Amino acid sequence: MSSTNSTLSCNCNSNSKIDISTVDLGLDHLDLDHFVDVGNKLADASGDVIRKYFRKSFDILDKEDLSPVTIADQAAEDSMVKIIEENFPSHAIFGEENGWRCKENVADYVWVLDPIDGTKSFITGKPVFGTLIALLHKGKPILGIINQPVLRERWIGTSGRRTTLNGQEISTRSCPQLSKAYLYTTSPHLFAGDAEVAFARVRSKVGPFISNSDQMYSAVLLILVFVSVPSKSKWIRDV
Repeated sequence: MSSTNSTLSCNCNSNSKIDISTVDLGLDHLDLDHFVDVGNKLADASGDVIRKYFRKSFDILDKEDLSPVTIADQAAEDSMVKIIEENFPSHAIFGEENGWRCKENVADYVWVLDPIDGTKSFITGKPVFGTLIALLHKGKPILGIINQPVLRERWIGTSGRRTTLNGQEISTRSCPQLSKAYLYTTSPHLFAGDAEVAFARVRSKVGPFISNSDQMYSAVLLILVFVSVPSKSKWIRDV
């Protein structure tokens, strides 16, 4: 690992580019504990907002890429941004809904926020969406949080520590045989050409196969050891 001093450059506009170099993190446990505390506050605040709108009537807008966005997405992101700015005014923020927010042209710390990953599931009342929170220090991820505010499930991963679910350490199960693996996919109809052939090959070798699953929640089920093979795994083509 290089010990070169570098920063993550950001510019508060939609066309900004990020220059990332590998660096030594140089963090102590007190720093990390403080970041986790603030990360929990972000998850709490966004969860309070999201629950107010869940299975309620609200307007749905389309973003430029035609993906949906709701007032809950926007309000949840704003609630997190406010907390970050109060606690870490020098940190940069990149949000799914509003892009870059930063007071300086260069920042060592960058928060990346997706208030509702799985907006379609949120809109249709399925609690398989989640809030994604990440913190990077000089280009390296040091904190990641997945929060499901309706089921009140929260996964926290930090640099050098075990991942936790609601405060309890967790790990994936050992699954050396595909025949005992579970395969989840949003839809088998997502695949075409070589990818479709590869998917069919994997599907024929695994245990239970479940479609119509949300991508975000399939990922956390993988962490919880209920799922062995998320269908977007790059290695599927090599099986």
